[in-house]
Formats: sequence, structure tokens, C-alpha cells
Amino acid sequence: MAEINNILTKELKLNTRENNEPLRVLSEADWTFWKENGYVIIKNAIPKENIERLKALMWEFEEKDPNNPSTWYSESQTEMKMKELQGTGMVELYNHQFLWDNRTERRVYDAFVDIWGTENLWVSIDRCNLNMPKKDKKATGGFIHWDVDTSLDPLPQNVQGVLSLVNTTEEMGGFQCIPELYRDFPEWVKTQPKDRDPHHPDITGYEPKKIIQEAGDLLIFNAMQPHGIRPNVSDQPRMAQYIAMFPAQEDDESLRQERINSWNDRLPPRGDAFPGDPRKWEQKKYQRATLSELGEKLLGLNKWND
Repeated sequence: MAEINNILTKELKLNTRENNEPLRVLSEADWTFWKENGYVIIKNAIPKENIERLKALMWEFEEKDPNNPSTWYSESQTEMKMKELQGTGMVELYNHQFLWDNRTERRVYDAFVDIWGTENLWVSIDRCNLNMPKKDKKATGGFIHWDVDTSLDPLPQNVQGVLSLVNTTEEMGGFQCIPELYRDFPEWVKTQPKDRDPHHPDITGYEPKKIIQEAGDLLIFNAMQPHGIRPNVSDQPRMAQYIAMFPAQEDDESLRQERINSWNDRLPPRGDAFPGDPRKWEQKKYQRATLSELGEKLLGLNKWND
């Protein structure tokens, strides 16, 4: 069965604005920046109260005390099959009411309408991140990768998103990317060996850019953007929710039903990247999220043109 968020085999096309149609959230300057750099930041995407209650939920779910750093480094309950995600603070919470409320905020939805050029969208069912400060304050690097296979022809079209729940600094870790390599890719790839790793670029000659976000900022980035998470060498945790949208795949009934089952049964998506919570707290402690009319369509419970 297809993974809930695996839509890259579909013929998706990002908005080209060939007819210069009006934008809902992005400004013209935002649009130009997005096209040139492969990412854009939407300010104040969700209300402040949504931020604070989700932060409190994440601390509860991780069984840690935000005011007691001695609790921050308890051993993770979850073993990541994708080893590069081990220790990066993934919170295996997918379908809580607070997550769905942020997914259905009108400003969040309208931003993705601008990016795709269609109202008929589905939202990814994804998790949160609670990235603790490294004990080693000299930690460097992080990782850079693509989440898509860059050897495909035509290249995949998709976007991803990170909603920050805190004001970040360069030292707090978080999202980093290489806009120059994003722009250079058509020529860069011609210089690479035929057996290159299509998910992990050789970034020789490029310097990852550290992206700074404020609480409530939604970062949207192109799937062809080389990106990753850098170490948190501050003294404060980084907190975020992953939110992305893509054109609804309503002709794929098995995928639609899998998404509905994920919401109804509070289950993570299928696939090695989403191991889920071994305690099964979503099923045991939390109720099924109540969806708005928009939420029902973003899930696939109701179809857009019915």
C-alpha cells in the first residue's frame, strides 16, 4: 500500500502563474524570492494560542519538563530506521487535535494554494520536532539531503513545510539549506558521476544557509532544495511542526482510505521514516481530532467537488 505522504509518482505541477493570477498570502516579493531561492517564510501563520498549547502538548508527550533540563536527555522511546533522523528530536505525534487545527488555519492553507495554484489540496500527515541542545557545544555540521530521488526524469515536484513554535537563532539548530545548489542543479548535475547518490549531494564548494524563524513562521521549501537539520548548540530547545500540502489525489482510493484510517485510528503514515510511538499514547490518551469542513477536504474524508 502507498505511504500516506508518498505522492511523488503523480504528475504534480507547481504554480507557474502564467496568467499572473492574484496571490492570497504571498506578496509579489515573496513570490520572486520563492522562485529564485526555493523557499519562502510565511509570517504569523497561526495564532499565538495555538503555539503555546502545542508546545505544552509536546512536552507532555515526550515526558519532559521544560523547566528542568535534567529531564531533557532521557533515552528516546523510538528507534529510527532512518539513522540520520536518530537524535534529531522527532516527536511521534501525528493526528492530535492541535496538529489538525494548525493544518487547517486559513493562512496556512492559502499559502499552499499560492504555491500550487489550486484550492484542491491534501495536507501531509506528519509530526513535530523537539530538538534539544547538544551537550557538546562545539558540535558542527548536521546533514544535507534531498527527500526525493534527484535522478528521476522529469524531476519530482513537491513542497515541504516547517512551522516554528519558538523564536530561533543560528545556534538553536533547525533548518538549513543550499539555495545556490538549488539554482545550480541543472548545470551542477552534469559535473557529477553517473553513480552519484541521488539523495545526498556532494556539497563541495557550497555552504549551507542557516534559516532563522520566529514563533508562528511557516517555512515552505521546494523538494529539490538540498536541506537538513543542524545541531542545536544553544541552551534552549527548538520546537516545530511539519506541515505540507499537495494537490489532492482523489482518484487514488486506497491512498484516500489510508489517510482516513490514519486520522480515525490515530496512526502514523506507513514507511520507515514514520516509526510511531511504541506507547501508543495517541490511541490511549487522546481523542480523535474533530475536523472542520476544510479539514475534511484536506484529509480526503470529503471530496473537493462533491
